[in-house]
Amino acid sequence: MSAKTPASAPGEPNGFARNRAASGLPVQIDRASNLPLPVQIASALREAIDAALVRPGEAVPATRELSRRLGVARGVVVAAYEQLIAEGYLSPSQGRGTLVHPDLARTQTETEDRASRGDRDAARQASAGTRMMPADAPVGAERPAPLAPGAPITDGVVGSAWRAAWRTAAADVAVVEVVAPPLGDPALRGEIAEHLRRMRGTSRSAADVLVTAGTRDGLWLLLTALGATRGRTLVVGVEDPGLPSLRGAASRAGATIVALPADGLGLDTGRLPDGMLDAVIVTPSHQYPLGGSLPLARRRALLAWARRNGVVIIEDDFDSELRYTGTPLPTLAALDDPENGVVVLLGTFSRTITPALSAGYLLAPAGLRALIEPVRRDLGGTVSTVVQSALTAYLASGELRRHTARMLRRYAARRDLVSERLAGARAARVRPMDGGLHAVIEFAGEPERARRREAAVVAHPAVDALGVQALGRYWQRAGSGTGTAGLVIGVGGDDDAAFDAALVQLRAILDEV
Repeated sequence: MSAKTPASAPGEPNGFARNRAASGLPVQIDRASNLPLPVQIASALREAIDAALVRPGEAVPATRELSRRLGVARGVVVAAYEQLIAEGYLSPSQGRGTLVHPDLARTQTETEDRASRGDRDAARQASAGTRMMPADAPVGAERPAPLAPGAPITDGVVGSAWRAAWRTAAADVAVVEVVAPPLGDPALRGEIAEHLRRMRGTSRSAADVLVTAGTRDGLWLLLTALGATRGRTLVVGVEDPGLPSLRGAASRAGATIVALPADGLGLDTGRLPDGMLDAVIVTPSHQYPLGGSLPLARRRALLAWARRNGVVIIEDDFDSELRYTGTPLPTLAALDDPENGVVVLLGTFSRTITPALSAGYLLAPAGLRALIEPVRRDLGGTVSTVVQSALTAYLASGELRRHTARMLRRYAARRDLVSERLAGARAARVRPMDGGLHAVIEFAGEPERARRREAAVVAHPAVDALGVQALGRYWQRAGSGTGTAGLVIGVGGDDDAAFDAALVQLRAILDEV
C-alpha cells in the first residue's frame, strides 16, 4: 500500500491541496494498554475522522512518517491503515497517498451551521462600514541576546508566499474602503479555524475565533469581559512556576493572583482550591518553563473542577506547535463544549512566524463569546486591515505549515547543540525537553548551594550579554522553588554562529562559578 504524502497541487482554490496531510492529528499510543498498537492507531484515526479533524478527500500522514512520530514499526501503521480501508474510512489513491474516503458520509453539524452564520454576520458588519483603528506597531525593537528565552528564528519566514501575501495586502489598501470588523476579518477567522483543525486537532467554528494582537491582548480582553460581569476584583490562578509576563498582565488588569503548584507534568490538579478562583491560566500542551504536557487524566480533572466551581480556564497555547518528538497534543479546548464550555484558548503567531507581526487569536465557546464580543466591539479591533489581509493569504497558501516543519528541524538541531556543548558541565544537567524555544539547565547538589550557584552565574559580568535567566524567577511564591535551581536559555535567534559561541561561553562560566 502506498501512503506517500504529496505536494500541494497547483491551481487549487486558496492554495489548499485537498490531499495535503493533516499534520496535527491527535494520534497517541499507550504501550501499557492491553490493546494491540494497530488497534489503538486505527481507533485514534477513526475518532479524528468522525470529529472532522481530517475531512473526506484529505490525506492522512504517510505510514513511514506516522511510524517515525509514534516510534513504532512501519508495519504497525500499515496494519491500522489496512483495517480502516476495509471499514471504508480510508481509501488508497494512486499518486495521492492514502486519503479519507471521498464518499464518506458526513452529517452537517450544528457547529458548521454556526460557522456559516458567523461568517455572514461578520461580512454584513464589514459591508455596513464598521470602523476599526489599527494599533500602533512597536518600532526600534532591539535584537535579542543569543540565549534570550522566547526569541524565535525568523530568518526563514521571508519567501515567495510571504512576499506575495504582503504585496496583495498592500495593493488592496487602495481599493478597499472599509476596515476589518472588530472581531476580525471573516476570511482570517476562517483560516485560523482551519489552522487549528489541521495543526492543533481542534475542530471549531470560525465564529468561535476572534482576532487579537497576541496572547496578552486576548488575556486583557477576556479579563475585562469577566470583570464586568463579576462586579468585584477577579481572582486568577497561575501556574507556579509559570510565565512572569502572563501573571504580570493579569495583575495589571486588576486581578488578584493566586499561585497554583505545577510539576514536571504541568498544573497539579490534585491541589486546586475550591470556591475561590474566577479563572485559571494554564499551559497544558507545553508548560513553561518545566516543559511538561498535562496528561489526559489531569485535563479531565481540570475541566470537571472548573465546571464544578464556575471557573474559566484560560489556555495559553504556548509553543504547542513547536514539538520535536511525537505528534502535537490537541488543545484542552478540543475536549470542551463549544456552546457552554469553560475553556478560552489564547494563541499567537509571534512564535511560529515573527513577533513583529503582533497578531494572534482567541477561541471561545458561545456562552463566553457573548461576554467578550461586546467589549471588543466597544473598544474596536487591535490588528490592522493590512496585517489581517496578509496573514489570511499566508495561512491560505499552506506555507505556515511548511515553514513550521522547517523550523522544527532547526530547533531540534539547536536543542542537540545545547546538550552537546553543555555535556559534562560541573553539577549541571540539561532538562529533557520535547519542544519549545527554550531549555532548562538544572543545578545539582544541596538546595541552598544550588541557589547560590544560580545567583552567582546570573551575576557574572558576561551573562547579561547572553540573555540567560535564573530559573528561580519563574516562581510566584517566595521559597516555593526550594530544591530547584538553574538557568533558562532560549534556542532561537537568527545567527547560528552567535548561538554556538554563546553556548561555549556559557559552558566556560558554568565551569568557572
